[in-house]
Amino acid sequence: MSVAMGNRLNYSNKLILAPMVRIGTLPTRLLALDYGADIVYGEELIDFKMLQCKRVENKILGTVDFVLSSGQPVFRTCARERDRVVFQMGTADPQRAVQVAKLVQNDVAGIDVNMGCPKEFSIKGGMGAALLTKPDKIREILCSLVKESSKPVTCKIRILPKVEDTIQLAKLIESTGVSALAVHGRLRDERPRHKVHCDYIKAVAESVSIPLIANGGSDDIIDSYEGIKKFKEMTGASSVMIAREAQWNPSIFRREGKLEEHEVCKAYVKYAVDYDNPYQNSKYCLQQILHEKMETPQGQALMHSESARDICAIWRMEGYFKEVESRRERDRDFYENQRGPYENDFRSVKRRKLDDGCTVTEMHIRFVKKDYSEKTPKSHLIEWCRRKGLPVPHYQTEERLKDRHFKSVVLVDGEKYSSSFWEKSKRFAEQSAAVVCLRSLGVSDGRKEDPHCSQKSLWQIF
Repeated sequence: MSVAMGNRLNYSNKLILAPMVRIGTLPTRLLALDYGADIVYGEELIDFKMLQCKRVENKILGTVDFVLSSGQPVFRTCARERDRVVFQMGTADPQRAVQVAKLVQNDVAGIDVNMGCPKEFSIKGGMGAALLTKPDKIREILCSLVKESSKPVTCKIRILPKVEDTIQLAKLIESTGVSALAVHGRLRDERPRHKVHCDYIKAVAESVSIPLIANGGSDDIIDSYEGIKKFKEMTGASSVMIAREAQWNPSIFRREGKLEEHEVCKAYVKYAVDYDNPYQNSKYCLQQILHEKMETPQGQALMHSESARDICAIWRMEGYFKEVESRRERDRDFYENQRGPYENDFRSVKRRKLDDGCTVTEMHIRFVKKDYSEKTPKSHLIEWCRRKGLPVPHYQTEERLKDRHFKSVVLVDGEKYSSSFWEKSKRFAEQSAAVVCLRSLGVSDGRKEDPHCSQKSLWQIF
């Protein structure tokens, strides 16, 4: 059965990757599709954050990136998933929800509103499970989206204490014109250790005419492909959405059965390299796949990895990493020659000759202090040099007299790195140079992790 009906996503009889914070980034979504998922949901992204983003076509990666002014990509997608990826947002406001939908709708197959997340961050903002007791707000948000969005709209909820109230809520949601409804069969305060309430999901499925997507069966019922079919039968649902089992092994979608973790990890790393997935996010996702095998040599090596290169080495993919990086370097040179440096190019990297004949690696990066904790990029770079037995970084800073702005070049292991962005202080200029160096090396620069917008590029370029 085809996933799409014309230009509309069909939610009937489907296997679906659930929205999962930090997990549902591009490599995991593509892997799930490879293994048999019909539809994949991205991680929940907050409307306020998305409305700060600009849509950028990343020709180097072949992706569409929604990027903050600092260069941080919040959401990344590609043509491979365009007809099967659903964008999930956290929102408590119909106007913001519509704005976000219009921002992303040309690059995704569907729009979903999170109305079940029990995490404190969502609830404090009036989002997620906080909406379960606000039927008027639910109606307003969904009706606005259905009316204004060009893509099918869905939402995901948790059950209420009484099955009758859950059915009433589901019927209200259906009346807004949404294309499907996903139900996680647990109460707001219940966690995975609690049994999933299949009877509640079944009662809702029997009460609505739109496709009902059952969620919450991982580990309890779903531990194999046969478990997926069992969960579907127990709930009477049209489709099944899988979270934790897919987090631990995305090959859960394979009809032939799950693959061994080593093989899955290697496939994940390839996508992570292909799409320049942030090292920190890749490490986290791989740790979930190896969650029961972290004491193995691979698990221990992953725990101590410090860069994308280190991760590739664990699965003997150093050659592939170098090959992809070389290809990207050629592509960057080509696009810069065609279009000029930095012109609407999210990942412009320039090699520039200095007056002394040396070459400097240059990116257009601005140091944003609030994005970092007390430990700065300069501190991270010093520690990395010490671990590698290298001399401490050496900074050379110049001042632009007309406006008292600064630009710094840092020397590390015989190579020079700099940002083309002129900072307001010498201190910030050195920090931005350190960021360029760390990201060129594929090493974390210590940027804070945002739990709802965790996808971060190794390159923070305007």
